[in-house]
Amino acid sequence: MIKLAPSILAADFWALGEQIRTIEEAGVPYLHIDVMDGSYVPSISFGSPLITSIRKNSKLVFDVHLMVEEPIRMIKEFKEAGADIITVQAEACTHLHRTISYIKELGLKAGVSLNPSTSLSVLDYIMDDLDMVLIMSVNPGYGGQAFIPSTLQKIRDLKEKALKAGVSFDIEVDGGITRDNVDEVLKAGANVIVSGTAVFRGDIVDNVNKYKQAFDRIKKEIEDIHGK
Repeated sequence: MIKLAPSILAADFWALGEQIRTIEEAGVPYLHIDVMDGSYVPSISFGSPLITSIRKNSKLVFDVHLMVEEPIRMIKEFKEAGADIITVQAEACTHLHRTISYIKELGLKAGVSLNPSTSLSVLDYIMDDLDMVLIMSVNPGYGGQAFIPSTLQKIRDLKEKALKAGVSFDIEVDGGITRDNVDEVLKAGANVIVSGTAVFRGDIVDNVNKYKQAFDRIKKEIEDIHGK
């Protein structure tokens, strides 16, 4: 199933609750929440209190991406705040397997995120434990960056790697995705699309509906190909 995960980094924080309600009513399943610590990445975003606040009023799946140093320190805190999925940066974990195992022990879905220059080989010994792999299609730290085209091949390689290993997990992509390039990202093998500006700027409902139309179109194309 193809899922849209709007990133609240691009939301209007003056109207955050209203905008989250709007995407939920428009049929969006996930809310992507980027937590930045000002150390692993240069920016600082927000912490668990914000998630606790919005969790009380939303049934969306909270897709929490910890762009922080040694995220294992904060996993329990974000579970208690209301995270459903916690994704950690492979590059920020001294002991990646231990970190993923801890997320699973707490009853959450676990994801690993890879920066554009990080090799897929870091997944070799943890793929069986993953619910999601997040391919960063920009270098993390700022919103509004342009999509890095070479990450399309990385998505294809990841899809092939999972098939060869006989494992199944969601492939999420984040960074510079718009309605102009989402077709390519989906055809490469992604099924969870993070989009910030292209959802929250302008008419949110119309933006969401156009993404859903693109998803339906690509899903049909893929089904037609497999049917042949």
